[in-house]
Amino acid sequence: MSDALDGTKGRRRIYLMRHGEVRYFDDAGKTVHPKFVDLTEDGHAQAASMGAMLAKVPFDRAFSTGLPRTHQTAEGVLAGRDIALEEIPELREIRSGRPIGKTPAEVRAEFVGGFADSHQPGARFIGGDIFQEVYDRAVGALEALLLEPGWRNLLIVAHDGINRLMLGWASQGGLSVAGAFEQDPGCLNVIDADVEDGEIRRRVIKLVNLTPMNHSKLGNNLTSPEQIFEYRRQVMARLNDG
Repeated sequence: MSDALDGTKGRRRIYLMRHGEVRYFDDAGKTVHPKFVDLTEDGHAQAASMGAMLAKVPFDRAFSTGLPRTHQTAEGVLAGRDIALEEIPELREIRSGRPIGKTPAEVRAEFVGGFADSHQPGARFIGGDIFQEVYDRAVGALEALLLEPGWRNLLIVAHDGINRLMLGWASQGGLSVAGAFEQDPGCLNVIDADVEDGEIRRRVIKLVNLTPMNHSKLGNNLTSPEQIFEYRRQVMARLNDG
C-alpha cells in the first residue's frame, strides 16, 4: 500500500475529532473528575452519527487518548470495523489549576477566556499546565505519527483544548490563533500533511468543527466552555426550585 493519498505524493490525512458530549457536573451540581466522565446518550449518538458519515473512509489506524470519553467516541465511530484502537496519551487534555477561593462567576470567567493569553511566554491554562509545554507535547506526538510509515488515513479522537493546539499548528499560527478554533462535542476536523524525505513539508486544514447532527450550528450559540457552565446553572436552578 502506498503511504500517500490517491493522486498525491506523500500526502496523508488526519481525521481529528473531539469526543462526544459529556457532563462535568453531576445532578447535585458537583464537579465530576474529567478523568472518569462517560459519554451521555447524546454523546453516543454523536459518535454513531459521525461513524455513519465516515463509513466510506478507509482508516488505516485509529487512536483515542485512552480516557473513557475519547475511547467511547472512537468505538462509536468505528463500530462494525475490524481496526485496532490504539492510545496516544500525549494528546490528553490540557489541565487547569484548582480554583481555590474563587467564586463560581470568577471560575466561569477564567474558563470561558482560558485561551486568551495562551501565546504569552509562560502562560498557564487557568493556573494549571503551561500552554507552550502542552503544545510541544501534542505537536511532537502528531508530527511523529505523520512520519511513521504504513498509513494514509488516520482517526484521532482527542479533546477541545488539545485540538485547538493542533489546529493552531496546522494553520502555522501556533498558540497565537489556537483559541479561535471552536470545538463542539463530537466535531470533526480534517488536516492534510505532505511528507517527503522524512520531513513534513506542508499542512493544510480541509475542515474545522463539523458536527454531523447540526451542520448549520442552528441554536448552538454558546462556546464549549459556556455550555459547560450553562448546564451547571440549569442543574443548580432545578435544585433550588426543588
